[in-house]
Amino acid sequence: MISGYVQNGLYDEAINLFHEMKNAGQKPDHVSLMSMLVASGRQGNLLNGTEIHAFSLRNGLDSDLQVGNTLVDMYAKCGKLDYMDSVFGRMLHRDSVSWTTIIAAYAQNNFPWKAVQLFYKVQAEGSHVDALMIGSVLLACTELRCNLLAKEIHCYVIKRGIYDPFMQKTLVSVYGDCGNVDYANSIFRLSEVKDVVSFTSMMCSYVQNGLANEALGLMLCMNEMRIEADFVAVLSMLTAAADLSSLRKGKEIHGFLVRKGLLLQDSIRSSLIDMYASCGTLENSYKVFNYLKSKDPVCWTSMINACGLHGCGRKAIDIFTRMEKENIHPDHITFLAVLRACSHVALIEDGKRIFKIMQSKYALEPWPEHYACFVDLLGRANHLEEAFQIVKTMNLEDIPAVWCALLGACQVYANKELGEIAAMKLLELEPKNPGNYVLVSNAYAATNRWDDVEDVRVTMKGKGLKKDPACSWIEVGDKVHTFIAQDKSHPECDKIYEKLAYLTEKLEKEAGYVAQTKYVLHKVEEKEKVKLLKGHSERLAIAYSLLASNDRNPIRITKNLRVCSDCHTFSKLASKYLEREIIVRDAKRFHHFRDGICSCGDFW
Repeated sequence: MISGYVQNGLYDEAINLFHEMKNAGQKPDHVSLMSMLVASGRQGNLLNGTEIHAFSLRNGLDSDLQVGNTLVDMYAKCGKLDYMDSVFGRMLHRDSVSWTTIIAAYAQNNFPWKAVQLFYKVQAEGSHVDALMIGSVLLACTELRCNLLAKEIHCYVIKRGIYDPFMQKTLVSVYGDCGNVDYANSIFRLSEVKDVVSFTSMMCSYVQNGLANEALGLMLCMNEMRIEADFVAVLSMLTAAADLSSLRKGKEIHGFLVRKGLLLQDSIRSSLIDMYASCGTLENSYKVFNYLKSKDPVCWTSMINACGLHGCGRKAIDIFTRMEKENIHPDHITFLAVLRACSHVALIEDGKRIFKIMQSKYALEPWPEHYACFVDLLGRANHLEEAFQIVKTMNLEDIPAVWCALLGACQVYANKELGEIAAMKLLELEPKNPGNYVLVSNAYAATNRWDDVEDVRVTMKGKGLKKDPACSWIEVGDKVHTFIAQDKSHPECDKIYEKLAYLTEKLEKEAGYVAQTKYVLHKVEEKEKVKLLKGHSERLAIAYSLLASNDRNPIRITKNLRVCSDCHTFSKLASKYLEREIIVRDAKRFHHFRDGICSCGDFW
């Protein structure tokens, strides 16, 4: 009866029956004992689990192999790895279940290298290795992000003949988590059995490695093979659509969710809010948010973040206030979203107030990310000395994001002395991050320190670091078109440059556009600087959108880097001349250009 209760999830009933059994003077056998240990583990009830363990010791049942395995599993589920290790060490006999249980426990409790070491020990002892054990070791590979180890396990399963469809799906996921998309894709393409799990694993691999377009391409393959997406696949699709700012794909996925009745899941609803915000349609995020009758903290946080992303700081604070009134407690992520929203529109006093109540009202200790965001808020509003004092007072010198925020603000407000300190600290803390070298190089170039710029570039080259090229993309029909600066690869290249030249000439003559060459951070002639500006990727995207459509719908562009000031001015003037809204999502935020004005108020 006890086993029946446990199998049906009635753990309290099982525990009560066990105590009744003992009180009645009946001695539980090892089957009842194992059932109670399973119940204790699933409930995370350590007190009850240790009581059953003590009972097994007093009655000489602990030497049973199955009881020992269940004890190991129970302590693992209760998070007591030291107890688990002690039980495992005292076991006179161990089978593959014993080894698999303890390897899985270490892998699942953030001790991946311990799990790998135990696997090597299994091999050294010549013990049996099954698919479940391999799955646990592969989980450890994922935690370690160790591509070499994943390859080693891959070879092992092939040699041992454990390379079945399940193992193939697991390896696709592991290689994706380790950043080896080529291997993941190779296994996926060669696998004979493709189902929703294998498609989802490959889709997640693409999304995690920034290949959103490829992830959405798998959605078409699934449709052609009549494989219906599950919950996890849909979440991956929404993430891919958000990464690409693909509104068309996002709406298709939303339609699928409505038809299949999958909108009840909290994570789906918050992902929809994020997706629409990332695709530049804040109004649709509001519609999804307002449609929800019950909202969990993640949905509230997603809506706050959406407002901040679009420069609606006041609205973000209003939503935060509504959240508090409904007695929904904000968490660390919520406060991070509110602080970022304040930062985007320089709401200094509001930001200070929110940073204070996070600690005083909600007893939440700020993460390094909160301090970095607070420093960014002060820096953007030219409160640089105050920001620097916070860095020194709170001992934030070891947080790269803090110095990155300070350096960016110093460049905007030409604070050379503090900028020099920030630059040196940033390169000291993250010597292998190419983005930091680019930021430092740009800061030097802005003050005509060309010798220092050259030194930074030589250092980058010596370390084998490369700058990510500026890239913009735009969705036209069901296809995403990508452009890099000075791009000549597009099939309609000549028409694009012709259209851009025409638009630039019109803005120069009729709107007063003058190229701001001070924003070209290269030591070249003035004429060359103008040419470089005219070939920036977002301008090519604007020109192509004008070629591709004659309607008045907004032009939606996504850029991987921060939009430069000259392109910002160009886009403002273009929106007024074309009588068409231009929406640009850059690395920091959204810019809605309407009638010659940007939603950011020229503050970004």
